Order: sequence, then C-alpha cells, then structure tokens
Amino acid sequence: MLLKGGLILYDTSYHPTRADILIEGDKIVEVKRNINKAADEVIDASHSLIIPAFINAHTHSPMVIFRGLAEDVPLMDWLQNYIWPAERKLKRKEVYWGAKLALLEMVHSGISTFVDMYFYMEEVARATLEVGLRGFLGYGMVDLEDEEKRRKEIKETEKLHEFITKLNSKLVKFILAPHAPYTCSLDCLKWVAEKSREWDSLVTIHLAETRDEIKIMEEKYGRSPVEVLKEANLLNDKLIAAHGIWLSKKDLEMLASSNVTIAHCPASNMKLGSGIFPMRDAIDEDINVALGTDGAASNNTLDIIREMRLASLLQKVNTLNPAIVKSEEIFRMATINGAKALKLKAGIIKEGYIADIAVINLKRSHLLPLHNPLATLIFSAKAGDIDTLIVSGRVIMLDGEVLTIDEEKVIDKFLGVGI
Repeated sequence: MLLKGGLILYDTSYHPTRADILIEGDKIVEVKRNINKAADEVIDASHSLIIPAFINAHTHSPMVIFRGLAEDVPLMDWLQNYIWPAERKLKRKEVYWGAKLALLEMVHSGISTFVDMYFYMEEVARATLEVGLRGFLGYGMVDLEDEEKRRKEIKETEKLHEFITKLNSKLVKFILAPHAPYTCSLDCLKWVAEKSREWDSLVTIHLAETRDEIKIMEEKYGRSPVEVLKEANLLNDKLIAAHGIWLSKKDLEMLASSNVTIAHCPASNMKLGSGIFPMRDAIDEDINVALGTDGAASNNTLDIIREMRLASLLQKVNTLNPAIVKSEEIFRMATINGAKALKLKAGIIKEGYIADIAVINLKRSHLLPLHNPLATLIFSAKAGDIDTLIVSGRVIMLDGEVLTIDEEKVIDKFLGVGI
C-alpha cells in the first residue's frame, strides 16, 4: 500500500513532513518523497494530515448501551444505584452489539487499539475481529471479599484466557482485569499477580479514582491503594492503572520506580466529579502516562481527539499556567505512551513500526489555516475529521466509509432505543 503526498507527523519530533508512506504487510517500510514502487493500493493523501493511529488505554466498550442513562451523579452513586443494576440485566447479544457500536465510534475517532474491561468478553472479541481493530480484552473481576464469588471470577478469567489463546489472533489479546483494589480482595489481587507472571499477561485496574476509594482502603488496610497493589506484587511494567487521581507523592514515586502506566481519563473524571489527575507531577516523576476515554456511560463519547483537548485544557486552567503541559506531551499520551504500555512497536510514523495510521482530511473550514498541525489536531479537530484508518496494514475505513462491516446495520439496531 502506498500513501502519496501527505503531510506526516514523522517520528517522535512530529516535524511536519511532506512525503509518501510505503506499507508492506503490517509494517511501514519507507517514508520519503516520491516513492515510485508498485503498490496494490494507492491512496491520495495530498490534502491530508497523516498521524499515528490513537490508542485508547482504558474503556468499557459495551457501556455505550448506557450512554446518557445516569447523569449528574458521583461515581459511587452512579455505580451502585444506576450502572450495576442495569448491567445485571445485560445479555450476551446486547454486549456484542454494544461493543460493535463502540468500535465503530472508535474507528471514526482514529483509534486502532483499545484496552477493554467488561464481561461477556468473548462477544467483544467477536466484534473486535469483525471490525478489525486491536483489542486488549479483560474480564472485569469483582469478588467483594466473597470466596465463592472469587472462585467464579477466577473461572471466568481462566475461560477468557483460554478462549483468546485459542483464537491466536494478532488483533485480539488477553489482559487481566481486576476491577479495583476496593472491589477485589487481596487474595484476588495476589492471584492476578501470579497469573500475570505465569501467562506473561498485562494487567489493567482502576486506581485511586475517588477520595472515597482512598478512605475505604485506609479504613480496611491502613494503607493507600498503591501500597496494597505493592503488597499484592502487582506494581511492575505490566500494570496499566486507570485514573490515578488521588495519588500522594509517595504513591507517584512508587508507581514511577515500578514502571507502571497510568491511563488518564479526563472527561470521565470531570463528569463524575472525581477530581483532577496530577499530570505534571506524574510526568516529572517519569511515569508513563497514556490516555483513555473510559466508557461512553461516563464520558459520553469515545472521541480520543476530544480527550486530548480536555486533558490539555484541564491542566492549564487548574494550574493557571498555559504552559503546564505541551501539545507534544499530550499527543504522546494518545499514541506512543499507550503503545509502550502495551509492548507494541506502534504509535509512531516511522520505518519498521506497525502500520497503524489515521488520515485526517484537511479540507475543512475548522482546520484551516494550518500554522501548527499538532495544535490544530488537539484543539480544533474532532472524531469525524478522520477520513481513513489503517490498522496493522489493513484499511478499515476509506474516505469516511467503514469497509469491514455494515455500519448502517449496527446503527439501525440502536435507533429507537431510549426515549
């Protein structure tokens, strides 16, 4: 495949470069001007900005079903009185169609890869393969100190691990997914740590999302959630901790020394009134910070471009310092930092990297003039501006049309749902 004449945010310097991109298989093999090699497919990108596709480091894809269901309430109320009761009624088929709708939304947002925690994850795997994105999928474990429930959660996790292993897919990967330190017993967390080593599996978990969580952990263990994770042997470079809002300096130092990734979810954090992630402190501690949307029930979109904008603006207004975080740092969170967390050679437009590429149509009034492509992307662009998406060398969307599945059929499933 050959992309011709695009304006490329090349390498990690993101210096705008007018060039062609040659893709062979699932890799970028050449980036330079006037490539004349034969290609099976040639895409004219002369009026486009070419960027690495985004990585959504934390979401719950089927929760699009609950978009707008529970509004204007704090997290614990939102979970206990609205979301958990509604989730108990969900069936496998609903999870499948919810995931499919979410995946389509992520395609239009330029997302190639996502980290997902939910249940009936075999259905999410099915939807992921059909759409053609890359998913790291985990069963959300919650045992609430109940030994019988813990055995059931372990069984479900083992079943998913076996299912994904048998798929032997480059696009669907297994990830361990204990829900949070306050919903999982220490025995459950220790089991996860043991299996992470045995299966060489990544782990994703909610961490320090609210002040209530900190209070619960102090009362239960006399320690912070981070210290409890350390006791469980979960602090290492395989851990992706979502949110990380209420972290002390000691917590940040522990996470940094253990090479843990934090998946920052600004829209969800703001909408649920959970707090503001200490981004500058985390970056200065050399913590790898990735970006996530969280689920559409608490966001209410899966638009990673909007998430970049909110991540930047929230830090600027909170500190009263417009220079507190640079656009390059924000863009890395949505691309290469997520790739680093997932052990992928992706997130960069450069020879030898996985061909995960998003193409943005610049022939739109709100994107011009183009003085600073990176700033335009973060502060002016939106999900619908993604024109073409390539995942692992395969065109998933071309000229705004999804090629892998019938998008209209999925949308028709949800027309009339709700009011």
